[in-house]
Amino acid sequence: MKIPAIKKLVETQQVDALMEAEAAIIDEQPLQIEVDGDDEGEQLTHILAAIWILNHMQDTGADFKTSLREYTKKVRVSIS
Repeated sequence: MKIPAIKKLVETQQVDALMEAEAAIIDEQPLQIEVDGDDEGEQLTHILAAIWILNHMQDTGADFKTSLREYTKKVRVSIS
């Protein structure tokens, strides 16, 4: 997971485009948007993170840094 890649998606994409990219990766189709990542797994991680962060920002009115912090807390809990 690379924070700059997630930030780029949050700043340049809408949730709908990210959801289409998620579906494309799952269906092994070419992406219609540029997503940084070493492989499809990392690209999917960045897409899912950006979707979660954008939704959190919209739902709570939080800024990117706060939403990113909440997302990383969620990830740490899930892997510990």
